[in-house]
Amino acid sequence: MSVSLYLTSLSRTIKPAPPKTPICNFHALPCRTSLKSNTILKPSSLTLFFTTHSPKPRHLFRPNHNNPIRSLFTGIVEEMGEVKQLGVADHGGFDMKIHATTVLEDVNLGDSISINGTCLTVTQFDTKLSEFTVGLSPETLRKTSLSELEPGSLVNLERAVRPVSRMGGHFVQGHVDGTGEIVSTEPEGDSLWVKVKTTPELLRFIVPKGFIAVDGTSLTVVDVFDDEGCFNFMLVAYTQQKVVIPLKKVGQKVNLEVDILGKYVERLLSSGFVDSIKAS
Repeated sequence: MSVSLYLTSLSRTIKPAPPKTPICNFHALPCRTSLKSNTILKPSSLTLFFTTHSPKPRHLFRPNHNNPIRSLFTGIVEEMGEVKQLGVADHGGFDMKIHATTVLEDVNLGDSISINGTCLTVTQFDTKLSEFTVGLSPETLRKTSLSELEPGSLVNLERAVRPVSRMGGHFVQGHVDGTGEIVSTEPEGDSLWVKVKTTPELLRFIVPKGFIAVDGTSLTVVDVFDDEGCFNFMLVAYTQQKVVIPLKKVGQKVNLEVDILGKYVERLLSSGFVDSIKAS
């Protein structure tokens, strides 16, 4: 059963709960819902884990909408975390629990952490167990490759930058534009060539020697193959040890975020802004 079918099935079998303040995220978050007690879904690409113990008190982050959080990342992965649990939680939402160490050193409720390039909000954490929890909306599952994860999967993690942080990569928002499919991997010496196929809508923003975030990793595009709908990049030996991309197989998806500057330029050109300046 595909994720889209899972989401459709979920929407038909759930009963709305009283409105609650949604967790702060950069994705549009729908109101939470409650699952019927006899509903068990088992999509092939997404394993859901249900717990039978009594619900425990949760300390959830509730955003202050008068002072919204703004986050920015660099695409320099800090560590790889391990997915410990993924599925429908006691409160009716869809949660993912991740084991990590570095990103928990100064974590607070409501912090933004990039998980495979997706900006998500910390809703729970336990520094003794070295794990934290984030919520996933149906739109996040549809838009990203996070739906392919399962317990044991490794994910790229990066905390949002601070004003004093070095900008080692490029401006990454954590707003996934879409996904791509790995179509080939080829070693050359101790480096690794990776070719990714994506949609024409995204490919038009990808240029040789330009930036792109692949699963949250800031990378430089080497070539763009318009006739194949693909682009490629190379991972040096050091990067291969620090990110999850080399662990993926041909046919698996990766999250893509194109350079925001390209989208701004297209917006300006399509709006007639340049023509209005020429005419003035």
